Formats: sequence, structure tokens, C-alpha cells
Amino acid sequence: MEVSRRSCVLYSLIMVVVLGKTGKSHLTENFYAKTCPMVETLVKKEVDKKVNQEFAVIADTLRLFFHDCFVEGCDASIMIESKKGDTEKNASDNLSLDDDGIDLVIKAKKAVESVCPGVVSCADILVIATRDCVARAGGPRYNVDLGRRDGLISKASRVTGNIPKPTFSLNQIKKTFAMKNLSQCDMIALSGAHTVGVSRCKSFANRLYSRVDPLLNLTYAKQLMATCPKNANSTITVDMDPNTPNIFDNVYYKNLMAGKGLFTSDVVLYSDLSSRKVVKKFANNQDDFNAAFISAMRKLSRVGVKIGNQGEIRRDCTTFN
Repeated sequence: MEVSRRSCVLYSLIMVVVLGKTGKSHLTENFYAKTCPMVETLVKKEVDKKVNQEFAVIADTLRLFFHDCFVEGCDASIMIESKKGDTEKNASDNLSLDDDGIDLVIKAKKAVESVCPGVVSCADILVIATRDCVARAGGPRYNVDLGRRDGLISKASRVTGNIPKPTFSLNQIKKTFAMKNLSQCDMIALSGAHTVGVSRCKSFANRLYSRVDPLLNLTYAKQLMATCPKNANSTITVDMDPNTPNIFDNVYYKNLMAGKGLFTSDVVLYSDLSSRKVVKKFANNQDDFNAAFISAMRKLSRVGVKIGNQGEIRRDCTTFN
């Protein structure tokens, strides 16, 4: 059944209201109005500074946010470091995360602490920074709910089974997102974040060798093989969006329709009839995609949040107090 823009967005809004009424999440846009009114301005300043230095931080921060929320919830647990190497950051599913996103949050936290010490969580700073990174790439700017506290658990062993893999089928992706109370429509909209960023060759090599995936555009496949020869160096990367890699737009969906989805988990969104109509809708209308993306991001940002007396406000985002 086709999911319209209205129904897709409406579902997300309903779930936000339900979460609020059941007490699972009491977040508000003006949470720091009295205690740290400059927080969003301070974070944006650091985002602008970092993006001007390294554009890749946009995709790095987006991935950091996704990987954080999908394990313990949006509580900045992914930023915890340990000499034992046993925290979320050290899990195999997170080893491909670059440090630029973490560095951005650390610098933003330092700027905020200089004005409002001990008030704003690292989790909230990550949510704000992610929103601002999307906007810097030309994507939609939206209001964010605040009031999260930082988590007290960060274990590599708890990551397994929570992070969607690039080799997943549609049913596997849907199941992973459903575990976080995210719908198929949310999943398709959030997948649009692949419109920016790069990927290492090993993440899609299964589609090139020894048999080219028939769902892959042959010309595109040849381009990928030229950049990523068999047994390529693990540091070689390609743009996930071959057409507009530095713009947050709906071209990702147009690429899927043209057989230029990089991952198996991308291409199945169009090859499967149950999700194809939504892909077409987003490909044909940037506003439809933006609206669904905003709703899905706001919904994702409420997953597993800690509030009130739960968790803590870290002084250092990389260590528990």
C-alpha cells in the first residue's frame, strides 16, 4: 500500500505524542531557555567552524548520531572511551566511524561548558550538532527537543544486532528499525542520509565480485570496480551519492531508481515493491522527503532517552563522571 507524505509524517507525529503521554520521554524545545539559552548558538558556531575545516564531518556526525541512538538510545554512550577497548565505540560495527563527529561534539561541549557548566548533556549537543550538519549540507533545518541526559552504560557487547548492516535485506532492515519503534516510512526517509558521505570498498564489494549484482547499473558497477579493485586497500572510499555527494537532497532516491544504490540495503528499497512507491515519492518531491526526514529524525532522537534523575550530565563526553 502506498504511504503518502501525510500518512508517513502523521504516523511519526502520533508516536511522538504517545511517547510523551506515556512518560517515556519528556523533552521540550525550550528545555534550556533559562539555564543555557545560548546552547544552540554555541553549538552551531562550532559546527560551522568544523565544517569549514572538514566537510566530511557532516556525514560523520550523522552516522555518530544514528549509531548512538540505535544501541542504548540517544544518550551519547557511543562516545565513551575505555583503555580496555570494550565500549560501544570499540564494537566491530562502529570501527568504521571517523573521529571528526566525536571531535565536533567534544569541542561544542567545551564551548557550552565555558558558559553553562554542568547543564547541557553530550547527548543533547550531539542531537543539535546533527541537525546543524544536515542544514549546512543544504538539508532541512528543524527544531529539536532537548532535555536528554547522558547514559551510564557503554558496552561493545550490546552493539551486536542493533546496527543495520549494508548487506541487509529489506525485511532485516525493517526488523532492526522496528525494534526502535521506527516504521518502514521512517526507515526509508532516514536512509536518505546516504545522500552525503563516503563508504569503504569492503562495504559493497559483495555486489561486485565475483558476480556483479544484476540490480546494479552496469556502468556504475564498472566505475566502482575501477575505484575499488578486488582486494582493494581498506582505506579506499567512494561517494555514496555519485551525483551530488556534498548536497543533502533527494538525489539518493533518484539514484536508487537508476540502479545506483551503493549498498544492498539501499537497492532493496526500490527493488522491493512494498517500499518502491515511497522511494518514487521522495525522488519526485524534495519537500516530501524533507518532511518525512524531519519527522523520522525527531522520532529517532527520542529513542531510549534518559531524563530527570536518569543518567548524568557528563563533564567530559568521553568518560563517565
